[in-house]
Amino acid sequence: MGEILAVVFRTIFFYFFIILLYRIMGKREIGQLGIIDLIVSILMAELVAISIENIDKSLWQTIIPLTLLGILEIVLAFISIKSRTFRTFFGGKPSLIICNGKVNYKEMVRQRYSMDDLLLSMRQKSIHDIGQIEYAFLEPNGKLSIFEYKPFRLHSSYPMPLILDGEINKKTLNFIKKDHLWLEEELAKKNLGVKDVFYAFYKKKKIYIIKKSEV
Repeated sequence: MGEILAVVFRTIFFYFFIILLYRIMGKREIGQLGIIDLIVSILMAELVAISIENIDKSLWQTIIPLTLLGILEIVLAFISIKSRTFRTFFGGKPSLIICNGKVNYKEMVRQRYSMDDLLLSMRQKSIHDIGQIEYAFLEPNGKLSIFEYKPFRLHSSYPMPLILDGEINKKTLNFIKKDHLWLEEELAKKNLGVKDVFYAFYKKKKIYIIKKSEV
């Protein structure tokens, strides 16, 4: 009877303790799981399971590593906000799967994303024909973001990121058939350098800029 009560107590205790940790780590952890988030969640689940099974061991042997994992997650999240290189390395970046109604098979192979995966995502969004899609991005969390054609198949002007956190997006430059020199000349017209830009995107053959000083 004592063992059962101990298991019940530990289960209830860690239920609320994990909720508290996730609240401290931020709402982002609940809505989306990146690689680091997934690893931390798995480790937390394993630690709690081991603690519940081994009631003879002190609760502190589980509370301490759980707390350390929570702190580590907060620190890594802070670093990822400050460093785009770190964020891209661990979290990945979106991949363009469909562009102007055409499937990018090479990118699908590179991301190991099959046609079955694509068709499943389309069905989940009530889209039955690839021809309805103008752009589709495979997000780092594995979800597919779909932008359908406007009525009469009018092309939309999707804002394409040129600069993120002071770093040039080479894929966008290649896509719009421009080079670094062109971008630097455009920025120079506004008395700016690449490092001065927090976010810049290309839309309707124009560059829209948010400076770091404005953030």
